[in-house]
Amino acid sequence: MAPAGAPAAISPGQRLRLLLGRPEPLVVPGCSDALTARLAAQAGFEAVYASGAGIANALLGVPDVGLTTMTEIVDQVGRIASAVDVPVVADLDTGFGNAINVRRAVAEVERARAAAVQIEDQVFPKRCGHFDRKEVVPLAEMVAKIRAAQDARRDPALVVIARTDALAVDGFEAAVERGHAFAEAGADLVFVEAPETLDQLAALPGRIPVPLVANVVEGGRTPLLGAIELGAMGYRVVLFANTALRAGAVAIRTALTALRATGDSRPIVRQLLSWEDRQALVGLPEIEALEMRYRVE
Repeated sequence: MAPAGAPAAISPGQRLRLLLGRPEPLVVPGCSDALTARLAAQAGFEAVYASGAGIANALLGVPDVGLTTMTEIVDQVGRIASAVDVPVVADLDTGFGNAINVRRAVAEVERARAAAVQIEDQVFPKRCGHFDRKEVVPLAEMVAKIRAAQDARRDPALVVIARTDALAVDGFEAAVERGHAFAEAGADLVFVEAPETLDQLAALPGRIPVPLVANVVEGGRTPLLGAIELGAMGYRVVLFANTALRAGAVAIRTALTALRATGDSRPIVRQLLSWEDRQALVGLPEIEALEMRYRVE
């Protein structure tokens, strides 16, 4: 409990809502692990996205085809949230089942200190939004999941993001219809996955009556734009869901290829995080200060 007269602590959801209230779009990088989240916070990002695809890739080494469990996602979100002092958006895929499963998933990830939950309308097992052969559940089933997410949250500030993949399945107007229904059901933000043209991207913010999320997927179905351009169109959140993971994979592959060829790390030492920076990034100075504080004489 805070001391008498001390200001009440602001919740993760409240912190995120303050960021969403600003005129410029919130740029959110995907972070599949705690170390990447710390790098993002160190770079100055004000929120991070616990990407379901990124966690599947990094934690299990598998594609984004619904193979991660709720427990694996919740555990990883908790690790990320514990590592940084910025809001964490948790990608819960389809909610791992029906509306009852959504209630449990939201409750668990809120306990893990998520600031927002994202639920999508694909059938289970889901597929990456930029893959072929997607299917969506009936609209009424997704609306029930949104209601379940709202009912499950203990903090009314926890942000609920509703994603639709209907554009690729049933077309643009069907995606807009679902966006309206999600807004009426109480979603705080709507995320229309994988618009395929600049015209579709530009039209969506004026067609759906709540703030929208844009997802930048380099090489995916959606035209590649930056946050300034998407903000000018009216998007309030711009995700770069797996930019960091893919950049890191290239760097690791390059370093390991060189090491395998030479058996010597000296030629690549300038490409490595320095020893000092590594220890600072993971908080060794703070741990050493605590060791001194609790040292037994």
